[in-house]
Amino acid sequence: QVQLVESGGGLVQAGGSLRLSCAASGRTFSTNAMGWFRQAPGKEREFVARITWSGTGTYYADSVKGRFTISRDNAKNTVYLQMNSLKFEDTAVYYCAATSLRGLVITTGPYNYWGQGTQVTVSS
Repeated sequence: QVQLVESGGGLVQAGGSLRLSCAASGRTFSTNAMGWFRQAPGKEREFVARITWSGTGTYYADSVKGRFTISRDNAKNTVYLQMNSLKFEDTAVYYCAATSLRGLVITTGPYNYWGQGTQVTVSS
């Protein structure tokens, strides 16, 4: 089992920044990549960004490319999502997730483990 705990969400004005953290514990060696997803009220959960534990593979949704940066600290088993130039439409619950699959995975199904989510609210 892998446990994931997100933190860092909050209320921020449009144009501001937040950094989300996802601390992983348990059998993290069984996972290949970590992803960030988000879900706004009334909408489906959508892919935001992904990074492999080796750090060689990052990928972003078009909607956040150039504004968000995903990174990881293997020593701390922690993945981060730096969010800059936040927009009202970035408001959502943000979830981190882990998958054991290799290759680019940007749908929710293949992610085996999920955190509880952290709320990000951007005021316009």
